Amino acid sequence: MNIKCVFKFLGLLTLIITIWMICPLVYSLSTAGSDVRAFTGAIAVGLLCALALFAAAGKTGVNAMGMREAFVSVTLSWVMASAIGALPYLFCGSAPTYTDAFFEAMSGFTTTGSTILRDVESAPRGLILWRGLTHWLGGMGIIVLTLSIMPLLGIGGFQLYSAEAPGLIHEKLTPRVQQTAIILWCIYLGLTVLETLLLLAGGMELFDAVTNSMGTISSGGFSPRNNGIAHYKSAYVDWVVTLFMYLSGASFALHFQVLRGRSPRFYFRDPEFRFYTSLLAALSLAVSLGLYSSGEYARFADALRLGTFQIVSFVTTAGFVSADYVSWPHFPQAILFFAIFSGGCSGSTAGGIKQARLLILCRHAERHLLRRLSPRAVLPLRIGKESPEIKLIASCLGFFALYMFLFFTGSFLVSLTEPDLLTAMSAVASTLGNVGLAFGSVGIYADYADQAQSAKWLYCFFMLCGRLELYTVLVLFSKAFWRGGIVWRDAG
Repeated sequence: MNIKCVFKFLGLLTLIITIWMICPLVYSLSTAGSDVRAFTGAIAVGLLCALALFAAAGKTGVNAMGMREAFVSVTLSWVMASAIGALPYLFCGSAPTYTDAFFEAMSGFTTTGSTILRDVESAPRGLILWRGLTHWLGGMGIIVLTLSIMPLLGIGGFQLYSAEAPGLIHEKLTPRVQQTAIILWCIYLGLTVLETLLLLAGGMELFDAVTNSMGTISSGGFSPRNNGIAHYKSAYVDWVVTLFMYLSGASFALHFQVLRGRSPRFYFRDPEFRFYTSLLAALSLAVSLGLYSSGEYARFADALRLGTFQIVSFVTTAGFVSADYVSWPHFPQAILFFAIFSGGCSGSTAGGIKQARLLILCRHAERHLLRRLSPRAVLPLRIGKESPEIKLIASCLGFFALYMFLFFTGSFLVSLTEPDLLTAMSAVASTLGNVGLAFGSVGIYADYADQAQSAKWLYCFFMLCGRLELYTVLVLFSKAFWRGGIVWRDAG
């Protein structure tokens, strides 16, 4: 393995994260915030780390990054981003320990939305802006951002893109990966600006509109208010956020195709998007009817709005809250717990198992059931007009098995420090799926402050695994991956 290539990439990424800290620093300076020194110190440490990594990389000339280097670089990039991104929380005093600061940063960059901040509104606003930026940078992927300037390193980026990009199929929208990254970020920025304008039109102040938009488009869930979206008590805000959570949970490749001139009907030609929309509609209707029939809400319009909001928030892993769902009847809560696992579409900013995998698993189960009735029938598995390859079906089955293995293993490990089983299981499911919201003592506001320090490190590991689709992280624990050792060399 060309370890110098890895160092050079991590150095560039550390530099990018550090440069982004200038935004909250400037905001704090303009508002005479109390976190100016915190960001100044964090930027200084970040620059030193970047220089150290560049020095370790030397003048290595790399023409292409191999798959092994890509896996290591992608995994370590999220760790490094969180390690540097944690410093403002620690220096500001908002996080009592580095574990808490790292947890908050990892939750941000992986767009999980779990938090250790009890009183968000009392924290310095510059820090809250940084909190939102960690979501926004992690949503589309720090790696995709870096790919847009990858020629500076002389590194071919498709291996890196393949290792990081979420979902089953890593679609190149253009022949060049750098162009693809730029297009994705333009769509991402456009959706963020559009939601911000709509929230401003609803009477939300600029700071809240920007930070909530960053949390929505990234499928993150960090809000500048303690009560989340429920703070605004506005049906208009609820529906706007619901719409953009829905759009962010769809494939950005579909958004690109429609923006390139295709009809909006092109969305519904995609079988995954149809499955995604149908699932959201069915679950939203079931929860809304459950809330209305139980008398939780006197008006069906309120039950529909709040039930739909919470379902979309859970499925897309956005993690926003507009109502006290923990006090809802058991039936709606059971549906929400199921929704933790589902996730958005492949190629979206959402986490979870992903709709494409669920669709393939459902069709695969249906085919085996029909074969019991007609053993000699030829029953090809079709998704739309396409038949997935056997290796893709096997990959979905393997991913699902590995996902559930991590869920049950993590639940067991967390239960050693957390006496409430519901809290342990929902917290693991939430962090592994990058949802943020959970049940039990972590509650509707994803408050993990009282969790044990060891549990917080486990949650960080699950967040990382969920954000990088399990394999990218877990392959590093394979003996076969490291066979041959690390070679400290220049490749040019």
